[in-house]
Amino acid sequence: MAKIKSDIEIAQKAKMKPISKVLSKINVPDKSSVFSPMGRHIAKINFDFLDKLKKKKNGNLILVTAITPTPAGEGKTTTSVGLNDGLNKIGKKSIVCLREPSLGPSFGMKGGAAGGGYSQVVPMEQINLHFTGDFHAITSAHNLLSAMIDNHIYWGNKLEIDEKKIVWKRVMDMNDRALRFIDINTSGVAKNFKRFDGFDITVASEVMAIFCLSNDLKDLEKKIGNITFAYNKNGDPLYARDLKAHGPMTVLLKEALRPNVTQSLENNPAIIHGGPFANIAHGCNSVIATKTALKLADYVVTEAGFGADLGAEKFFNIKCRKAGLTPSCVVIVATIRALKMHGDVKKEDLKKENIPALNKGLINLERHIINIKKFGLEPIVAINHFKLDTKEEVKTVLKFCNKNKVEVSECKHWAKGGNGIRDLAKKVVKMCKQKKNKFNFLYKNELNLWDKIELIAKQIYKANKITANDEVKKQIEIFESNGHGHLPVCIAKTQYSFSTDPKIKGAPSDHEVPIREVRLSSGAEFVVVVCGSIMTMPGLPKVPAADYIRLNKNGDIEGLF
Repeated sequence: MAKIKSDIEIAQKAKMKPISKVLSKINVPDKSSVFSPMGRHIAKINFDFLDKLKKKKNGNLILVTAITPTPAGEGKTTTSVGLNDGLNKIGKKSIVCLREPSLGPSFGMKGGAAGGGYSQVVPMEQINLHFTGDFHAITSAHNLLSAMIDNHIYWGNKLEIDEKKIVWKRVMDMNDRALRFIDINTSGVAKNFKRFDGFDITVASEVMAIFCLSNDLKDLEKKIGNITFAYNKNGDPLYARDLKAHGPMTVLLKEALRPNVTQSLENNPAIIHGGPFANIAHGCNSVIATKTALKLADYVVTEAGFGADLGAEKFFNIKCRKAGLTPSCVVIVATIRALKMHGDVKKEDLKKENIPALNKGLINLERHIINIKKFGLEPIVAINHFKLDTKEEVKTVLKFCNKNKVEVSECKHWAKGGNGIRDLAKKVVKMCKQKKNKFNFLYKNELNLWDKIELIAKQIYKANKITANDEVKKQIEIFESNGHGHLPVCIAKTQYSFSTDPKIKGAPSDHEVPIREVRLSSGAEFVVVVCGSIMTMPGLPKVPAADYIRLNKNGDIEGLF
């Protein structure tokens, strides 16, 4: 039996084309005024060219989302890349838009985010590590504001910043639980300015959210200027523009804001840009990337992080609302392995056929299908095929989807690339042509913040109530009194369950959603609602992926996945 190659082994054997050849597929001219090569296989598109695209007609926007994640894996990014290759295989001009991977999960438990098997974007190592340096720029811009806050206090505090009401933490793109809570200025020349601080992971930064929701540099600078970093002694909000921080922060992000283009293993174009987490942020690639792709291709495949209850809900209610986007089609990725885990099968027992557990776990897929339809959209289910899936198990999922009158396709892109997902590609094209979808938001801007949170909790999570202490309720009132009640809400909760308890699989109902904290992202223009025990600075697992990542004797990277 032939050895199954790892993702990185497959990626390292890729026959990549010069980026100019990849861009020629979508009629991007090979000119220095259009794009800047970042080596032979990656490029950044120039703003002048983006401006010229604005009058072009948009293509069809296809969102790839998934069932609730499990340790068995669902393969949402792999399916996104595969679907893009599949669309190109059937003669369609298509681009995939993805988020940039964070170093935190790359060295932690989740691994990278460049797809898998024969449905990957390459060069895989660069994409999963430093790539074009965008995340470093975002980290630097965020921490510049932090430095300017403490510097302002040190030199007299003209703005009368209340040091107990500074709401701007520092960030770094790494999982490091030791940095969640820190004491600063404990000694040295600033020892008279002691205060509590902490770190979030870069992908949870409001700067990351702003970066991904901005339309251009001017919009970016305006949004950064609107960041609320603290309150003064009178309780009035203070903004980044009050510190004159928005100018230099934008300068740090100038080159990063240009979208990155690379390619799949089949040399089809991929735009990879921005990367907020979906459990603690809004979980979508940049608006600039998506809008650029829509002007360059007839079909644009993009993904939203984690399950549809988090990623898709935020993609619709935040990204589409802010960017004026309308999805043409939604694909829900499911694996038989993960569905069996939702039917209470342990990971070590997934190799055995188990129809009763599969039937039990299908309730999770059903909940996601129902939720997508609440947005006026008809989903297509993509069964991401694994080698040990039995015919009876596949037949069970197909029968379930047919009974629920939902299109479904068994996909073998992991093993066969674009050829293994042609059927799904054809069904996506058919769905886009039929124009069955009548997209709508789950709530209106005018609804107050509490009611927006409650609506999501009851409609999407099937909770029976939301709860919060008086301090949280008062904070929500302050946000509304300061004119932020019209903003959408970004709920930060575990990705592993519809509830706030990651151990509860399937499709729990009538549970409680406790609101632990609310944070105003006045620059990104949404309110973050922290529920349960979710952490905005994750920690590493007992055995992190970092344990296995190394350079071999040939100087090649091993262990990335």
